[in-house]
Parts: sequence; C-alpha cells; structure tokens
Amino acid sequence: MTMERKIQVNLASQILELWEGDRLLSRYSVSTAVNGAGELNGSGCTPRGRHKIRIKIGEAAPMNAVFVGRRPTGEIYSEALAEQNPGKDWILTRILWLTGCDPGRNRFGSQDTLKRFIYIHGCPDNEPMGIPRSHGCIRMRNRDLVELFDLVEPGTEVEIIESDNGVYCT
Repeated sequence: MTMERKIQVNLASQILELWEGDRLLSRYSVSTAVNGAGELNGSGCTPRGRHKIRIKIGEAAPMNAVFVGRRPTGEIYSEALAEQNPGKDWILTRILWLTGCDPGRNRFGSQDTLKRFIYIHGCPDNEPMGIPRSHGCIRMRNRDLVELFDLVEPGTEVEIIESDNGVYCT
C-alpha cells in the first residue's frame, strides 16, 4: 500500500516539495506572489494554510499550451506571442486548481482560495524562479509542472507555509 502524497510550498524559500509520508520525492523552485502572503480576494497574495488540489486541468495539452479561463486557447506560447501581449500573466501547460481547507482563513467568503482562482501552473521559461513574481498563484517551470501533475491526484493536500519551521508534511 502506498502512502498518501502531500505538497508543501514554502513562501520564504520559494520551494515546492512533494512528500510521500516522511520521504521527500521531489523539490522544485517556484515563484509565488510578489505581494507576499495573504488570503483576501483581490490582494494578489498567495494564500497560506491547508489546501487540496480540487481539479487537474490540461492533462493532454502540449508543453507551453496557453490557458485562459482554465481552457486551452489552442495557442502555444512563443516570444512572438508574448510580444503581441505585453504584460500578460501567462498560464501555461497544466493547472492544479487549489481549494482551501480552513473555513474563515482560506475557504468561504472573501478569503476563498478556489473562488480566487489560485493555481499551481506553468509560466514562460524565461520567467525567474526562486523569487516572488506571481499575482497570487504558484508558478513552476513547465517541465517541472508536467512531472508534478503526473504524480498527484485531485484531493492531494497542499500546505502553504510562510517560512521553514522545520515541520513538513508527515
């Protein structure tokens, strides 16, 4: 019997880790919100606390597929497309849509992670990882996201912490 997998995102270190019980399976550099941690709708912050993957989107999509409103547009990201859309916050390749688990903190009302459309998603490969640059979501390299996407299922726990307190998903 396999143990349950869990994800931990550390906002201070900009690292996402995939755990199976107390065993680290994978570690990825990510980019979370430039506005820091926070749960309020419209804040542009990355929500903290306990979450789950609600929906996996884009399983058959090609690498660098462009998503708008959680649907593939049929476009593939390129520098030429980026030049036509300056300043666009690109959502590419796959989407892991998160839902909060903590009523009053990241679930329900003006702090609802799902209603805020907070995802783990791909972004252009020229976007830096390891520093906060997103509008609230958790950005990943496309190849890393495809790998993670194949290792998790809807319902996988996602814990988003502000700093390394020595407590990992176990």
